[in-house]
Amino acid sequence: MKTYLVLVREPDGRTVIPPADAIQQHQLAVKSWIGELGAKGHWLSGQALTLSGRVIRPTTDGRQVSDGPYRVDGQEIVGGYMLLKASSLEEITALMKTCPVLDTDGFVEIREIME
Repeated sequence: MKTYLVLVREPDGRTVIPPADAIQQHQLAVKSWIGELGAKGHWLSGQALTLSGRVIRPTTDGRQVSDGPYRVDGQEIVGGYMLLKASSLEEITALMKTCPVLDTDGFVEIREIME
């Protein structure tokens, strides 16, 4: 089995705030989905991330520090990450196609961990 890092990218929760019941339903769907991954031996760990942070970029005269873990256009953020086990990129891709984040305008980035 290989280990994969999955970055969860979502709409910036500071610009579009869904109704509380929609947030709760989404959280329950994600929790259930993660439980299924764990039961099948794929889940290693993962966490949601806060909406605040810093970005540091090199500049011609040093380093630029700015607030926010989001893209320059501010439309999306990395909302969390998961470490998962799968036999291949194809298998992890199939698993991630069922991720509830995809139902709420989010998307995922899958990267194999170098071992």
